[in-house]
Amino acid sequence: MKLYDYSRSTAAYRVRIALNLKGLDYQSVPISLLDNEQNDAMYKTVNASGLVPSLETEGHQALTQSLAIMEYLDETFPNVPLLPATALERAHCRAIALDIACDIHPLNNLRVLKHLTGKFAHSDVEKMSWYFHWLTLGFDTLENKLSHSSTTFCCGDSPTLADVCLVPQLFNARRFSFDLTPYPTLVRIEQHCLSLDAFAKASPDE
Repeated sequence: MKLYDYSRSTAAYRVRIALNLKGLDYQSVPISLLDNEQNDAMYKTVNASGLVPSLETEGHQALTQSLAIMEYLDETFPNVPLLPATALERAHCRAIALDIACDIHPLNNLRVLKHLTGKFAHSDVEKMSWYFHWLTLGFDTLENKLSHSSTTFCCGDSPTLADVCLVPQLFNARRFSFDLTPYPTLVRIEQHCLSLDAFAKASPDE
């Protein structure tokens, strides 16, 4: 497998964790978002949207969108499942993952932030106010959902899709010095995750 990757991409970070949890070997092909390599014509033949990650498997068109990639991996390599056992538990797990991947991340990814300071000429201070606003709303929701649970991870005592989405989002928040003190449950879960090699080795700091 070949993963088109950018180390600090939250979405690509998710897929690296999932691949590691599954114990799968893959070749990483760096795509620098800062250098705009995602918009190169050659990469657009891999992923027409010009986003990372993309995952190529032998003989097949590249897969895109991190959640779709991870569900493909879970169905194709069911050992070490990324979703809980029952339909109700899986729905709750997917909801947490989607809270992050659909409600927090898209408003704060690089192309949105660059558009704010580019075409709309917002200052860096205004950009960070936007970023922190959406992080606060999202993390408040997650903390409220998870604070009543005593499980090790988001959805039980083993990592799932929800944890795979949570850890990169917290990493991204720390990069911009966002205060995580109000979110002790999220930080506790993150610490458990990062004690596992699959998470630690996927980190952009690794």
